[in-house]
Amino acid sequence: ELAISESQERMAVVVAAEDAARFHELAASENLEATTVAVVTESPRLTMNWNGVKIVDISREFLDSNGAEKHIDVAPAKPECFKKAAPESFIGGMNDLASDLNVCSKRGLSERFDSTIGAGTVLMPFGGKYQLTPIQAMVHKVSVEKGHTDTCSVMSYGYNPYISEKSPYHGAYLAVVESASKLVASGAEFNDVYLSFQEYFEKPRKEARRWGKPMAALLGAFKAQMDLEIAAIGGKDSMSGTFEDLDVPPTLISFAVTTDDASNIVSPEFKGAGHTVCLLKPDYDENGLPNAESLKDVFSKVTSLMREGKVLAAYTPTYGGVAEGVMKMCFGNKVGFAYDASVTLEDIFGYSYGSFILELTEGTVGTVLGRTTEVFELTFAGETVCLNELLKVYEGKLESVFPAYTDQHQENIPAFAFTGGKAMHSPESFAKPRVLIPVFPGTNCEYDTAKAFRDAGAEPEIVVIKNLTASAIRESAEYFAKQTANAQIVFIPGGFSGGDEPDGSGKFITAFFRSGIVKDAVHELLKNRDGLMGGICNGFQALIKLGLVPYGEIIDTDADCPTLTFNTIGRHQSRLVRTRVCTNNSPWLMNTNVGDVYTVPISHGEGRFLASDELIMKLAESGCIATQYVDFDGAPTSDILYNPNNSAFAIEGIVSPDGRVLGKMGHSERIGSNMYKNVPGNYDMGLFASAVKYFK
Repeated sequence: ELAISESQERMAVVVAAEDAARFHELAASENLEATTVAVVTESPRLTMNWNGVKIVDISREFLDSNGAEKHIDVAPAKPECFKKAAPESFIGGMNDLASDLNVCSKRGLSERFDSTIGAGTVLMPFGGKYQLTPIQAMVHKVSVEKGHTDTCSVMSYGYNPYISEKSPYHGAYLAVVESASKLVASGAEFNDVYLSFQEYFEKPRKEARRWGKPMAALLGAFKAQMDLEIAAIGGKDSMSGTFEDLDVPPTLISFAVTTDDASNIVSPEFKGAGHTVCLLKPDYDENGLPNAESLKDVFSKVTSLMREGKVLAAYTPTYGGVAEGVMKMCFGNKVGFAYDASVTLEDIFGYSYGSFILELTEGTVGTVLGRTTEVFELTFAGETVCLNELLKVYEGKLESVFPAYTDQHQENIPAFAFTGGKAMHSPESFAKPRVLIPVFPGTNCEYDTAKAFRDAGAEPEIVVIKNLTASAIRESAEYFAKQTANAQIVFIPGGFSGGDEPDGSGKFITAFFRSGIVKDAVHELLKNRDGLMGGICNGFQALIKLGLVPYGEIIDTDADCPTLTFNTIGRHQSRLVRTRVCTNNSPWLMNTNVGDVYTVPISHGEGRFLASDELIMKLAESGCIATQYVDFDGAPTSDILYNPNNSAFAIEGIVSPDGRVLGKMGHSERIGSNMYKNVPGNYDMGLFASAVKYFK
């Protein structure tokens, strides 16, 4: 099983024999299991034993040969016309498009995945003030543990099953065009672009007609690579897309990737009203494919316009044509659009691969599509579509499958404001306060947290808590307690701690901190040395369960204590939210003022803060409510678009009575230059700088 199974949780590593022991030591230091499973020999044979019996003994020469030769006849079918017909009316066409499974919103699915981990997200999955315009390419900074970079990777995909069904050749060619065009539309230059293919076809059996489909697709992809002078550097094929009489359509998905500077990235949501929007498109041949030289000229022209600062937003039409692109570009900032009188239904709804919808600061290029408007509606040749109604169709299609909304109505949530705090400073100064960052199984924010502290002027130490053996746990506790005695701050980063189910997050973390030696070290730090402690997300959950917030010490919690539980929507939420500072009673908030609003990434499934009304009012009166989720007007709310988990009284973070212990759900450590470029907001609340300032 170990030899033949495919697993993302295991990695095979070959090391020199003299390095094996050291490799095991390094693995143990990271709390990883390492097992010697094989030895490379001079004998050119692969042998395997099971229960003392040799069960495999194969010549290396046979493995190198890739087995016996195989031959098959291949008969690609004649391509069918894949031109897309225009709808009878604009209104009907837009409603059909918004409800099409290939076009409709996938936000309820996307938000289940952490989109901001690594503190390098340049474009959020959904952009604009309302986070509704989907991006066409993933853009993320290249990970650097201690330094900083604005170099980012840009990755996209292309595939249209309806074209591929009619002609696998054209479908594969246009998949390459689509994936490359998405890179250019996102601001990347068409330079050093590489591809990777994912193929998926019906079981070919011994039928020449069936074998002809992957052959035609590969020829189309190869032709596109030669025309555009880009290469595929890898891929994965699956030839088992058949169940009884049901076959998948011919599938060759093209993934394109390149790098660029994050400052060059352009997002697709319309930026405002009164702007001219143009369509720049290449020449097409008699087969409906873009002329390669013309396409590359369009790529170059788009990039030049972007570098000159003349492009506010860009989108390359795909399955839904210009109609889909304009609709989605409108949603993010709720900007309307009026099509130009010269534009036809065929122009709007037909395929237009390799073309670009450009919102310009000035002038025109290519064909004028229309202008952005203040009224949130689409107009075409006397027909008007209310975009709010279209948005309901667009987001409602998959709402019953992947919900993005749920009723979590709370009335009359007060905006807490405690201003009775005093200036706080540690009685002892440190040039570089030392920060201890424990890493438990499932923790994934330690590097982001360490970088945020390092940038603020602190000296972080990441400590891996090992739990593979009882002795490893004991040694980890002893080392952590020893290092806590030399630290000024303990900070528990976010993640998804192992063993959480079924009782909720943070059980192992809290058990570790309740051990005598660690508990004593934490109390010594907080009670006798005026140190700080904090936790975000999973770390906040641990602080709550320990009683460190809101009580300031590790206690035996009971049913009367606050808790964090599952989001009302019943799933993980990843998006950006707005939070309002509610107190000046904490050194963690020294760089903020009560009433300040900051945008912060959230990524959690159990972030709903619950406590009795009576306790919450006591916390508010004593300045222990740190932050609340708020809407665009700065008002606390239970609306899921702003309060993702339905926390009581919209509470996002709390502090201990003396303010030196802070717990919050939002990932304030995920900050940096050129991040979240498609969602406006003030992201850096100075949390870590405040903690360092406390010790100056």
